[in-house]
Order: sequence, then C-alpha cells, then structure tokens
Amino acid sequence: MHILLIHQAFAALDEPGGTRHHEFARTFVQQGHAVTVITGQVSYLTGEKRESRRWIERELDAYGVEIIRCRSLASWHDSFPARMVNFISFMILAFFAGLRVRQVDLVWATTPPMFQSLSSLWIAGLRRKPLLLEVRDLWPYFAIEVGVLKNPVLIRLSRWLERKLYRRSDLVVINSPGYLEHVKQRGARWVELVPNGVDTAMFAAESSEHPLRTALGLEKAFILLYAGAHGMSNDLETVLSAAQILLDQAQIHIVLLGGGKEKPNLRRQANELGLTNVHFVPPVGKQSVAAWMVDADACLGILRAVPAYKTTYPNKVFDYMAAGKPVILAIDGVIREVIESSGGGIYVKPGDAQAIAQAVLTLAHDPDTTASMGRAGRAYVRDHFERKQQASTMLALMLDLQARAEHGKTGSRG
Repeated sequence: MHILLIHQAFAALDEPGGTRHHEFARTFVQQGHAVTVITGQVSYLTGEKRESRRWIERELDAYGVEIIRCRSLASWHDSFPARMVNFISFMILAFFAGLRVRQVDLVWATTPPMFQSLSSLWIAGLRRKPLLLEVRDLWPYFAIEVGVLKNPVLIRLSRWLERKLYRRSDLVVINSPGYLEHVKQRGARWVELVPNGVDTAMFAAESSEHPLRTALGLEKAFILLYAGAHGMSNDLETVLSAAQILLDQAQIHIVLLGGGKEKPNLRRQANELGLTNVHFVPPVGKQSVAAWMVDADACLGILRAVPAYKTTYPNKVFDYMAAGKPVILAIDGVIREVIESSGGGIYVKPGDAQAIAQAVLTLAHDPDTTASMGRAGRAYVRDHFERKQQASTMLALMLDLQARAEHGKTGSRG
C-alpha cells in the first residue's frame, strides 16, 4: 500500500515538534508499505525556514520515508493575515505536488491547519482513493474558545469547512476520546480512536549523562521542565507567576524548552520580574529533548483554563511519563484521568500559580514520592500508550479502509 500524508507541520525525529506521524510512517515502511509525506519548509514550532530556491523539493529520509517539502509564503508566527497566506499557499502547492505522486492507494489528511485537509480531499476525489482524516485538535472550536478566531464571517466559514471535511472523509481518526462526540455531531460517519502516545524506547529509564544540568549549570538543582510550544494556549504566564512565588527556594529552577510566538513576551516578563529561577531554552529535536526530560526532576503539562481543553490528550504529557518523571498537570479532563489512573503525577487547578508552586515544593521535598510517581507513569504509558501498538492499530485501520474502498463500501464525497 502507498500512503500519501499531507501535513504542513510534519516533524521528523531530528526536528522540534510532535513526531507521531514520522514514528508511524517509519513503522509502516518497515512493514513493507510506502509512505510519501507532503509538508512545508517552515517549522511550526520555531518559525525557521529551510534555505531552498525550489518551490518543491524531494528527499528520502534514513527510514525510507519520502518527504516532499513545499515552499509556502509568509510564516506561522507572523500576523493573522500572513498566516492565512501561509496556509493557503501551502494548500495550493500541496495539491499540485500530491497530484504528481504516483500509485497512491490511500490519502491521509490531518487537521489543523484545516486548509491542508482540503488538498487531501481534492486529491482523494480526483484519484478516487479513500480519505482518512486524522483530527489532532478540534479546530475551529479551540480557536473560538480561546479567542484567536473572532470574526463572525470567518467563524461561520470555518465551521462549514469543518463539517464538510468530517462528512466527506471515509474514516475519521481522533487522538483523544474527548473528541468523539464533537466529530460525530458534525457529520463524521466512521470514527476510530488512535490516541496520542509515546515510543518509550526513545526515553532511557535513567542516564548517567546530564545534558540539561550541564548546559545550564544546575547540577544540584531541583528542575521542573516544560517542553513544548510557547503560544497563547499554553498559559506560561501562570508558570512565571509560580516561579515568582518560588524565588526564595534557591534550589528550585524552572526550564521552559521550546519556541513559539509568545516566547519573546515571556522573556521580557521574566526579566521584568527578576526571575533568576526561570531558564529559556531553544527547541531541539525529539531525540535530544528525550534526554533533557530524563535529566529533569519533574515535568509540567499546562494549558489555559478553557473548558474546551478538557477534551485533549497533549503529546508532551505522554513523553514526560515515558521519561519516568512525575507530571504536574494543570489541565483538567481526559488527560487528568490518565495521570490519576497511573499515579504518575499531581493534578492542579488550571490557571492557579499558587497550586503549581505548592506541587513543585511537594515533589522537591519528597524525592522518594517523586521517584515512585515517575516509575508509575512510565509503566502506565508502556502498558497503555505505546507508539508501536498505536502504529499497528492505525495500519490495520488503513488496510481495512483500503479493502472497503476496493469493494465499493466507502461513502461518496459528493
């Protein structure tokens, strides 16, 4: 089977960002299938552009995955109109690049951003191939709830597009159980869950190396690590408030690893508050960040206190658990259930800086509990959220979808 994935924010294992799709793709290739990925030349997490004079360039990575990179205009981290130009230019180039890929058996779409899914829909329709739509978060619902999307006309158009994609996809795959009712209510017919998870083999249970501590000169500190995007949704201002509360605890340090639109503002705020216990680190590839997580004492999962986020399974939380670190979780909902079922961390009310600070103190002053929580979390994700098992589930769904299409059992996109 030849699978065509269109994913503007695709990240390889040596790049910053979520690597779920690369991990899946390399597993599919190892099992004898072909995977072609059409992606952008601008990093979602850092906004950095690859230097290239070509509009479309191809490469075959070390795992046998073909990657086609399309040059898009503007950047993820510019103004809203610039981001729209970025999305639309990629959508157009991805469509034409996809038409040139030969002998495709299945088109794999993913959202957000939603425009790239239109490219997938058009290619699947013209090629008469089945379309699998993977929903990674509930756009535009999240954007509306957070306040990023406010224009009534754009809201109506985005909701119409969302329903159109759900109805016309042959299979909708969600990565969190909290998304099920949302996508069904908006027209999805066949829905399956392949949750976010982690390749635990990428995370050593323990290590004699200390890349995080050595880089920052914090060999004896208690380190709370946040790794991920620095955006509007991530509520890192609350983390700075927690750091201010902890300033008199000289041994406790907070490391914010990653990039995003809000990072310059966060740096400025930290400087104004005199937060000598907060360290900003640029994003690194997945294989490197795994070693940094193992070197921390505890990790932080946090999103803004918005009811919509109760539905989500953040990737980073599973990474933290695989690294054997207790998670301080400032996110309510389905991911809270994972942490509480595993015994792998402490839940605190979202938006509560004092509660975060108290949780840090609890772990810093009780190393035995900290270690036991970390072990419990690692064992839980190994048993319930192992990436290889999820890749097998996804591949089985794809083969089933392909077989149904060959027998004329998938729905019409008309």
